Amino acid sequence: MKKLLLLISVIAIALAASAGTRDDFKAGIKASANNLQAYPDSILPRLTPAPAGYKPFYIDHYGRHGSRWLINPKQYAMPVEQLAKADSAGKLTPRGREVLAMLRTVKDASHKRLGELSDVGAEQHQRIARRMYANFPEVFAGQATVDAKSTIVIRCILSMLNEVEVLKSLNPAMHITTDASEHDMYYMNYTDDTANGLRRALLKQRRDSVKRAYVHPAHMLSVLFTDTAWASRNLDCKDLMINLWDVNGNMQSHHQFEKVDLYDLFTLDDAMGMWNYNNISWYALAGFTPLTRNYVPYMESNLLRDFIGKADTALASGRNGAHLRFGHESVVLPLVCLMGLNGMNYSSADIDHLTDRWQSYKVFPMACNVQWVFYRKPGSNDILVKILLNEREARLPAQVATDCAPYYHWRDVRRYMLGVLAAKPHVTLPAAEAK
Repeated sequence: MKKLLLLISVIAIALAASAGTRDDFKAGIKASANNLQAYPDSILPRLTPAPAGYKPFYIDHYGRHGSRWLINPKQYAMPVEQLAKADSAGKLTPRGREVLAMLRTVKDASHKRLGELSDVGAEQHQRIARRMYANFPEVFAGQATVDAKSTIVIRCILSMLNEVEVLKSLNPAMHITTDASEHDMYYMNYTDDTANGLRRALLKQRRDSVKRAYVHPAHMLSVLFTDTAWASRNLDCKDLMINLWDVNGNMQSHHQFEKVDLYDLFTLDDAMGMWNYNNISWYALAGFTPLTRNYVPYMESNLLRDFIGKADTALASGRNGAHLRFGHESVVLPLVCLMGLNGMNYSSADIDHLTDRWQSYKVFPMACNVQWVFYRKPGSNDILVKILLNEREARLPAQVATDCAPYYHWRDVRRYMLGVLAAKPHVTLPAAEAK
């Protein structure tokens, strides 16, 4: 009886946690777009005041570029080609013809803009800069020094410029330097051959089965086509759903398409399935799992060392200012896992049941960012740090004790992060797998 009650309790907890994701999508379906979600800053929680006497003086930061156009031209072209084929055969519903017309408009607008920062993306970074300045004015006061670096990708460079120009306008006395160079890519966007080999092997092994399990286009077909049997025989329906899902999810990246809504093509169950399909893929690409020998997040070891090193330098100088880095979600997500923020260092070989344990949509929307905010108090050598994930106070693993949460003692955080780096597993792949 006790075992039965325990089993019922475990199932109830799992279902409740899983319902959390479903409830999030019910409340705001656009979050299901995962890494294509626009930065969710319309309502941000109030930040916890610092302990008495402590003031912020330094920020260590890595942020993703803002909202962008899709990168792969197939994502725009393939749905148009598939629906045009059906239209030529007289198989589209009136709604199907409307969708085709809209997709053609979006595809035409994307011409020679693949991967570029959008108007919405630029505004996201402008707003982040204003809030950063307002929340931590001491960091940017007087002749504060701000060192901003970007990867060499234009959308990241423009994101950096949108942010620092706002900061400069708020305090012209600030000293700001900007750079984007291959010289810094070893920590800004490092290519780890071992991690890539492990990721490729896992995705090759599981991608088809995950697609079969979670991508179910039946409802979409019923909305778009008068003859779903014809569509199933003549079209690549699962890939059509995947590409339509991405195009629709990315509409929120553009003011010109912000009123376009193709969510009638997908039920809530479809949204959960598509998110799980993407979430599992990102877990393979960024998370801790025995299936990749718990190695992959260590691809950001150089970046974590840079965070620690620049913090040490800033603390030793005693000056106020910030190091701002601008890059990609493919860096932010494994970095958050490596840091262990909000339980994202979760490790499991059961990648089919991640919904209630590992939720990438909470980490890496467009313009996502990690901020380490450092505080000091006159007459004290005890430095505090608060970590923000997308401007929300984040928690570190239980191994990092604190008596002033969400603030932590820097000596404890530094010790923990160095311990994480020291625990990097030694993995050697055959040369053929590593490349």
